[in-house]
Amino acid sequence: MVKNLNINSLNCVKLNKAQVHKIVSNIKKELNFNIASLLINFVNSDYIIGINKEFLGHNYSTDIITFNYSGKNDTLSGEIFISITDAADNANKYNVSQDNEILRLIIHGILHLLGFDDLKKDDKRLMKAQENELVNKLNDLGKNIVLKYDC
Repeated sequence: MVKNLNINSLNCVKLNKAQVHKIVSNIKKELNFNIASLLINFVNSDYIIGINKEFLGHNYSTDIITFNYSGKNDTLSGEIFISITDAADNANKYNVSQDNEILRLIIHGILHLLGFDDLKKDDKRLMKAQENELVNKLNDLGKNIVLKYDC
């Protein structure tokens, strides 16, 4: 288990938390960072819309929202919200499994906490390349993450 990592989910989402710990542990080894405090929250679209409205002023759902509480890029202190609803929609859209999409979103959130950005075209290309590399390396871990989703 990864120290200082907490995984939360709504009651309607049952996760294989040990698998999420393995994924984060492997990302940590690949990218060489420390974790002061990391919360990964698995929610539905209604919940993430509320977060999006309250903190970002956006009135729509999104697959992931990341908050960096430390501002540092080598020792993570932050929180990631992943919408299982939007992940399922993305999985259908891109013809991948829901677990593969969740793997990608965990990686994406951690990359944001490490200082990667996807607002500008060049930054997005760099972030996407790193994301794809990690998804390919960790693909075998991207199985049986979501055990039940009923929200």
